[in-house]
Amino acid sequence: MHLSNSLSMIKDKAVSPTKEEEEDPYPSDNVNLNDEIFDIIGYLSDHEKPLSDLPKTPVVCKPSETAIVKALAIANVDPKKPLFFDDSVRNIQAGKRVGLNTVLVGTSQKVKCADYAIENIHNLKEALPELWESEAKPGKVRYSGKLPVETPVVA
Repeated sequence: MHLSNSLSMIKDKAVSPTKEEEEDPYPSDNVNLNDEIFDIIGYLSDHEKPLSDLPKTPVVCKPSETAIVKALAIANVDPKKPLFFDDSVRNIQAGKRVGLNTVLVGTSQKVKCADYAIENIHNLKEALPELWESEAKPGKVRYSGKLPVETPVVA
């Protein structure tokens, strides 16, 4: 399936829930999805689009700090709140320079610019257990600094 089709399905599901989903205790109304974000992602995923079809938001790619700042602005997100996951040290460095908390994925060897390093995304719970603690105070995320033990997953 083409990436833009997948993104469209995700967006439609999150923005326009079905009747059954409206009864969900976590309503989709809380999801702040902006059309501009999907314009950018959709454009970048379709390499055959002509230049005349550029989205209204300028296309800026990571590791440009401008790209990260624009994405945060479009999503209306404070850079101190999200965790920025990437498998590229260059991208992690750019994220760090704009004030993001960073997680380098693909190695358990922490590098200077990354706040955390995990071998696999499946190790997230072991690396940052406080994200799952119900007693954690909102806005006060504490970081353990522990390196996770790899958890193999067979699919």
